[in-house]
Amino acid sequence: MADLKALAEQIVGLTLLQAQELKTILKDEYGIEPAAGGAVMVAGPAAGGAAEAAEEKTEFDVVLTEAGANKINVIKEVRGITGLGLVEAKNLVEAGGKIKEAVSKADAEEIKKKLEAAGAKVELK
Repeated sequence: MADLKALAEQIVGLTLLQAQELKTILKDEYGIEPAAGGAVMVAGPAAGGAAEAAEEKTEFDVVLTEAGANKINVIKEVRGITGLGLVEAKNLVEAGGKIKEAVSKADAEEIKKKLEAAGAKVELK
């Protein structure tokens, strides 16, 4: 039990860049992807895909795919959106990935507009 607590403390102490690298390792080497709620979900065959498609998606993740030429402006926007410090925002912009998780469609569209105005390429997932 003490080993698990120590592992949990190590995971919680990761920087955004380290967490992004851990996510890549878990996905590429073990087929494990983090679920939206932060739980770990093992990749497997999709069951009930038609039922999920019938439900309208209400929550979106804003994913930075490319910082673009004006990286400084994108970092400023990411800081404003996330409340991260300069170093954390810079690392997130350089690594790419989720800027915001599980936000409403309107909020996701607004964040996307701000980041694209700063020069970034963004996807909503």
